[in-house]
Order: sequence, then structure tokens, then C-alpha cells
Amino acid sequence: MRIIATFICFFAMSLAALAVGVDEGRLTDPAQEARAQDIMKQLRCLVCQNESIVDSNAALAKDLRMIVRERITLGDSDQQVLDFMTSRYGDWVLLKPPFEGATIVLWFSPLILLLVGFYVVYRNLKKQKFITTAEPLSRDEQARLKELLTEADDC
Repeated sequence: MRIIATFICFFAMSLAALAVGVDEGRLTDPAQEARAQDIMKQLRCLVCQNESIVDSNAALAKDLRMIVRERITLGDSDQQVLDFMTSRYGDWVLLKPPFEGATIVLWFSPLILLLVGFYVVYRNLKKQKFITTAEPLSRDEQARLKELLTEADDC
């Protein structure tokens, strides 16, 4: 019985390998396909936005992969392919946008947010008092404390 369950389990896991999508239009030349893969790793999926088009399974990413392969087949250099994609979709399509006036916000926004966070923390810490002096106990409070401690010792 265990053997059959193990066989069914391995068979079910092997079906997952069939679910991985592979582009039908891969280039026949391995060097060109390697170039295409390198270029595709630099391009952002416009649907997923945080993945390269190599890693994305979105239909638009598949179309973008086909465009990259088509441009390489036409003889474009890597930079020409990237320029074509940015002329069509803007700098947003690049995972690492160029350092320009239009993209300066993309580059400096993490630093600005970090500085704003430090300022907020500094301002809040400045308002708080860390060292608080406790007032001494009154005679009634001292007597009550002694009573509680003696009751605790009696138990």
C-alpha cells in the first residue's frame, strides 16, 4: 500500500513540471537565445511590475519576450533592443532605470523616505521623557507595602 501511495505522490509531483510554461518561439541559435535571456532579465514585466519578463507568466510578458527575440533575429544589438523597448514603453520597462532628470525621483525616493523616517523617530523621541523620577512613597503607602509583603511571606 505504501508503494502505491509513494508512486501516486511522485507521479502527482512530476505533473507540476508540465505546468511550467516555455515559450514556443525560442531562438534556435543558443548564443542568440542567451543574449535574449540577458536582455529580458533587464526588462520589467508591466503587469507584475516587480519581476523581469523572464520570471513572469503574464501574457504581456510573453509578448515582450517575443518582441525581444524578434529584434535579435533582425540583427539589433543589445542596446538597440533596450532602446526600442524604452521608446515604446518608457523608462518604466527597465528594471534599472537610467539616472536622468525624469527618473531622479525613482533613485532618491528610498533615501528621502529613510530621512523622513529618521526625522519622525527623532521628533517623537525628543518629545518623550526617558528618565522619570518616581515620587517617594508616602507613610500610608509604605505601611500598606509592609502589610502586603508580610502577608506574602505568611503564605
